[in-house]
Amino acid sequence: MNGLELSKAFYETVGKPMLQERFPDLLPLLAVGLFGSGSECFGFDDEVSRDHDFEPRFCLFLPGEEIVDRRTAFLLERAYAKLPKEFMGFTRFLVNPVGGPRHGVLRTGEFFTEKVGTPDGCLTLGQWFTVPEQALAEATNGQLFFDGYGEVTRIRENLRFFPEEVRLKKLAGRVLLMAQAGQYNYLRCIRHGEAAAAQLAVFEFAKNAMAAVFLLNRRYQPYYKWSFRAMRALPKLALHAELLEYLLTTDNEPGMAEEKAATIESIAADVIDELIEQGLTKATCGDLEKHAYSVNDGIKDAPLRNQHILAAV
Repeated sequence: MNGLELSKAFYETVGKPMLQERFPDLLPLLAVGLFGSGSECFGFDDEVSRDHDFEPRFCLFLPGEEIVDRRTAFLLERAYAKLPKEFMGFTRFLVNPVGGPRHGVLRTGEFFTEKVGTPDGCLTLGQWFTVPEQALAEATNGQLFFDGYGEVTRIRENLRFFPEEVRLKKLAGRVLLMAQAGQYNYLRCIRHGEAAAAQLAVFEFAKNAMAAVFLLNRRYQPYYKWSFRAMRALPKLALHAELLEYLLTTDNEPGMAEEKAATIESIAADVIDELIEQGLTKATCGDLEKHAYSVNDGIKDAPLRNQHILAAV
């Protein structure tokens, strides 16, 4: 049983009956679920994850104090704290997890403001560029078990993914960086005898290729340590996770370098094919840089299009 399953079982078994018995009038104003920080909110938790911050838990989201007052919120907090200390063989903690509260009673507006900078999930163009992608992932991951008020559902829908013009700007930048690091700089560094610089080029190519793949799938990339796991579950270009892992974990001896360069070109070709499939490029070559500028040219908003191609990365 993973953390999300444990959370839902805890809510359905003990949380929901408590709410129905003690707070029936509050139910239409509540949302209940588990999302935010932590591997279990992505469904990535395993035995190793249970060494910290793993417990039966769920979040109770309340609207602002003008709708649900402080006293009611306090009574709900006390009721949540008094839920069974053990459930299905797991013990609840008596202190906040690392990083502060991740469950219990939370004000909806405060939660989303902490994650993305606004209480309602409505972001300006500048905010879409500057809010860390992992924070957007944490605001939209996990599951909602119940949303009587509808506010949390609406906010999560506002944040579901980047607006298309923002996606294109980010994608253009990532594809350009892939071209510079992989198609141009990697073998040049090898030929210069700069093994460390060559490995940095590999890292840059892999990092930006992974970001591009998430953008092509219209999915937020989570925190870096979960990116490979998340990438393997994507509907498009998921197998590139194995190729990128190969690039990152092999050396740069001459024979190996030629193989790695061929792998880079293979990844580039697949990304180009997907750009063409989505109608995002008019270029007709294998040069990622030309496709990057073609993607940028497809941005309809002139001020956004005319910003530096790397403005969003």
